[in-house]
Amino acid sequence: MDANTRRKLLQSALAGLVALAAAAPAAADDKNKEQEKCFGIAKAGQNDCGTAKHTCAGLAKKDNAPDEWKYVAKGTCEKLGGKKQPPTTGK
Repeated sequence: MDANTRRKLLQSALAGLVALAAAAPAAADDKNKEQEKCFGIAKAGQNDCGTAKHTCAGLAKKDNAPDEWKYVAKGTCEKLGGKKQPPTTGK
C-alpha cells in the first residue's frame, strides 16, 4: 500500500470517528425523550445509575430497592409498579 492510499484510509477512518462522536449525544437525547427514570423496579445488579449509597450502574444490592432506578419507556413506569420520583428521606 502506498503512502497516498494509507493517508486516505487514515483520513476516512478519522472522519468516521468524528461522525460517530457527533452522533452519540444526539442518539442519547432521543433515548431520553422516549424513556423515563423509574424508581423501585430495578433488580439487584441491574440498576441504570448511582444513588446516595453508590455511584455506579449495576451496583443495586437487592431487587426493587426504592432508591434504585432503571430507564423504561415513557408511560410505563407506574404500570410496572414503580414511581417516577425517588423516595423522600423525611429530613
